[in-house]
Amino acid sequence: MSQKVLLNSKEVTIILHRLACQLIEKHLDFSDTILVGIQPRGVFLAERLKQILENEYKVPEISLGYLDITFFRDDFRRTDKPLEANKTQINFIVENKKVIFIDDVLFTGRSIRSALTAIQSFGRPSEIELLVLIDRRFSRNLPIQPDYRGRQVDAINDEKVKVSWKENEGEDAVYLITN
Repeated sequence: MSQKVLLNSKEVTIILHRLACQLIEKHLDFSDTILVGIQPRGVFLAERLKQILENEYKVPEISLGYLDITFFRDDFRRTDKPLEANKTQINFIVENKKVIFIDDVLFTGRSIRSALTAIQSFGRPSEIELLVLIDRRFSRNLPIQPDYRGRQVDAINDEKVKVSWKENEGEDAVYLITN
């Protein structure tokens, strides 16, 4: 197994600031915009973006929620191992709001399809966008594309992209892992 660094800590920070600026360009004051981190890995990116927007770009009171898609997945009953659900935490109205789904890696698109179904339980958003740190463009099974992407990676199917977050693994980095 080999591991190649795709993004180091400094590059991740630069990309996070670029993504935050792109969000500001499109949404300005965020009064009708909600950030939704897709559990489990999108939560780290969503929290970091909220922190950058509020602390460094002085955007006031951004709504942030977490969405668990475990029981909305199309492979839900196709595995023998028990699934562990994460916590959905959406403490605000989604109806007629602009929702930005946030996830670390866009791979097949199936997680996003599940998130589209899951969010309907909380109301009907006026618009849904997708922000990802890494877009694996050659592995999509569904016609889903990000509105905001940190970096596009051309990884073939037996390669894995792993995002490490300072809050979880002790460092900000993105790796390409080959078996």
